[in-house]
Amino acid sequence: MQVRKAMIVGVAALLVTSTAFGSSANSDAKRLNKATMVLSEIRNAPDNGIPAGVWNKAQCVVVIPDMTKAAFIIGGEFGSGVMSCRRGNGWGAPVFMELSKGSAGFQIGGKSTDLVLLVMNGRGVDKLLRNKVTLGADASIAAGPVGRTAAAGTDASMTAEMLSYSRSRGLFAGIDLSGGSLSPDEHANARMYGMNVSARDIALGLAPVRMTAEARAFTSSLSQGVRATSGVK
Repeated sequence: MQVRKAMIVGVAALLVTSTAFGSSANSDAKRLNKATMVLSEIRNAPDNGIPAGVWNKAQCVVVIPDMTKAAFIIGGEFGSGVMSCRRGNGWGAPVFMELSKGSAGFQIGGKSTDLVLLVMNGRGVDKLLRNKVTLGADASIAAGPVGRTAAAGTDASMTAEMLSYSRSRGLFAGIDLSGGSLSPDEHANARMYGMNVSARDIALGLAPVRMTAEARAFTSSLSQGVRATSGVK
């Protein structure tokens, strides 16, 4: 009888685990789909999108859809998204990422914002893939220039390791994310690619990985209308 009970408990635990894993995997697919939609809309913005000259210099792109800001007295912001880096004439497998930023003060209410971060050089990529990076402290970041014909005209945007953009209620602009923490989402990456593959291996193409249809759609959206460059240096 005890053996039978143990078997029943084991089967039940396995079913719960399988259901939780399936739910998490579905959430990962939704995250990729949202990131693809945000990226496509921003890339197709007629006048106030990311300048082509800036985009073409970016080594990696991080897209965080629906970053939520909600607070009462003490608040913060949190978002989850994906990052892909240039690989030859295309883009590499997406790495799941998380961004959080604390805030203080009397705040009530909440809003949702789409974020796009451009990692402009190999130094920024290297720092980002070490683990958790504090933006503005561990890696320099500046609000990116906006407008199809705009240029990275300020010293900050010309020398920053990352440029940041936001879209809220249809408005698209550069944004200051200094103080935010950006890091790979290890759990989501393990679900997608396996336990023994690091974020660095995924981003830099150092390990063979299989991409889902949602992941391929995201990397395809990065290439639409964009001139390819030589990849991470």
